[in-house]
Amino acid sequence: MKALILVGGFGTRLRPLTLSVPKPLVEFGNKPMILHQIEALKAVGVNEVVLAINYQPEVMLNFLKEFEAKLGIKIICSQETEPLGTAGPLALARDKLIDGSGEPFFVLNSDVISEYPFQEMIEFHKGHGGEASIMVTKVDEPSKYGVVVMEESTGQVEKFVEKPKLFVGNKINAGIYLLNPSVLDHIELRPTSIEKEVFPKIAAEKKLYAMVLPGFWMDIGQPRDYITGLRLYLDSLRKKSSTKLATGSHIVGNVLVHETAKIGEGCLIGPDVAIGPGCVVESGVRLSRCTVMRGVRIKKHACISSSIIGWHSTVGQWARVENMTILGEDVHVCDEIYSNGGVVLPHKEIKSSILKPEIVM
Repeated sequence: MKALILVGGFGTRLRPLTLSVPKPLVEFGNKPMILHQIEALKAVGVNEVVLAINYQPEVMLNFLKEFEAKLGIKIICSQETEPLGTAGPLALARDKLIDGSGEPFFVLNSDVISEYPFQEMIEFHKGHGGEASIMVTKVDEPSKYGVVVMEESTGQVEKFVEKPKLFVGNKINAGIYLLNPSVLDHIELRPTSIEKEVFPKIAAEKKLYAMVLPGFWMDIGQPRDYITGLRLYLDSLRKKSSTKLATGSHIVGNVLVHETAKIGEGCLIGPDVAIGPGCVVESGVRLSRCTVMRGVRIKKHACISSSIIGWHSTVGQWARVENMTILGEDVHVCDEIYSNGGVVLPHKEIKSSILKPEIVM
C-alpha cells in the first residue's frame, strides 16, 4: 500500500520553531510530528510514503533516510514548484501513487495527530464499496470549521457546509483519507482544494463515506493547539502504553521524559510535559503543560508553564516563562527574567522581561 502526506509550505504558524527545521520535523512528544504518522502507516502494511512538499525537500529527505532503513519503508518526495493546495499535489504525484494494483492509498495532512486507526479505516472502506473514505471528528464548536453532513447509519456523506451559522452537525473533516486510484481522475494539475472541489463532487455521486474517528484528534499546526494536542496525546499514551510515561514523587499527571535527560532534586514536573533528549533540569524547577526540546538546560528554581522551549535553549535561575511563550532554537533567558507570551526568534539572549505577548526579533 501507498500513502501521501501533505507536507506543504513554510509552517509560518509554528514559527520560530520552523525557522530551524521544516514543520513535520518539529518534535511532538519527543518524536518528529511526521514520524508518528509514518510509523502508524507502516504498522498497517504501507510500504511507500510520498511527501508532497514545496519547501526544503532535501532537509526532509536527509533526515528521513535513517528512518527508511529503520522502519523498512520507502520515503520519496513529490516537489511542487508552486503551492497546489490540498488536491493539486495528488495530481502531481499521480505516477508515484498508481502502481496498477488498484489498491486504495492513504492521504494525510501532516499537522494532524490522533490514534490513527488506519486498520479500521481500511475495513470501513472495503465495507462500503464507495470511491473515497474520510475520517471525521466531533468538535464542540462546529461553526469554526467545515462541517460534514452525513447519513449516520451508513456514513454516506451528503454535503459539506463551510462555517455554518445554524447547527447542521458537529463532525468535521479530520484530514485523513483513504482513496481509490479513480479519485485521481477527478483532480486537475492546478492549485485546487480537495475539501471544497473534489470531495463535494464525489459526495454528489454518493461515493464518499465518512468514518467517525475514535479517540482524540488535534491539528497541531499552531502553538496553542500543539500544547492541547500534547495533553491529548499523553492521555492516550496513559491508556495504551503507560510504561512510556515517567513515574516518581516529583511527577504530577502525564509526563514524558527522554532516557538521556537529567532531572535534579526537588523538582515538580507535570501535568502534560515532554522533556527531550539531553536536557538538564536543575534542582527546584517547576514545569507544567510544556515541551522542552533536545539539549535544553533549565536552571535552578525556574518555572515554565504553557510554553515551548526550543532546541539547545537555556532558561535562567528563578526565571518565569508562561502564557504561550515560544523560544526558538538557542535562545538564552537570563536569570530572574519573566516572559509572558514572548515569541523569541532563534539565537537570542533575553536580558529584560517580556511583560506582554510580543515577538522578539
